[in-house]
Amino acid sequence: MLSRWRGQPRWLRGAVTALTVLLLYGAAVHVVQIAAAGGEPYPGLPGWLLLYFVSLTVLDPFAAVLLLLRWRSGVVLAVAVLVTDAVANALANYTFDQTAGLTAGRLGQAVITLLALASLAVAPSLWRAASSNEPLR
Repeated sequence: MLSRWRGQPRWLRGAVTALTVLLLYGAAVHVVQIAAAGGEPYPGLPGWLLLYFVSLTVLDPFAAVLLLLRWRSGVVLAVAVLVTDAVANALANYTFDQTAGLTAGRLGQAVITLLALASLAVAPSLWRAASSNEPLR
């Protein structure tokens, strides 16, 4: 599917590849977390935040596929997922986790935030290169 991005600059194809890998990795992480927790992941989080993290098992790969198809909706969804994931992780790690100091979750949240900012930076170029002729209108 990356062939749909053929003819675009190498750096842009690299950005699509990186975003796709990142989204698929994110989905896998959430699936593993759910499975490892016996279907009851993220203890101590409110239901709405739990629902959001579980929804990423579907939203992450869906965004990856739409992005690979070179649809503008894929650009929007990929960026939206990464930005909201950064915010949700910040809430989980700084509001609901009372542990003091640096934790693995807080370090992960910082990385997710940097990746979300990078996706925002590349989004205009992806948008211009993506097709506006999507069948899902």
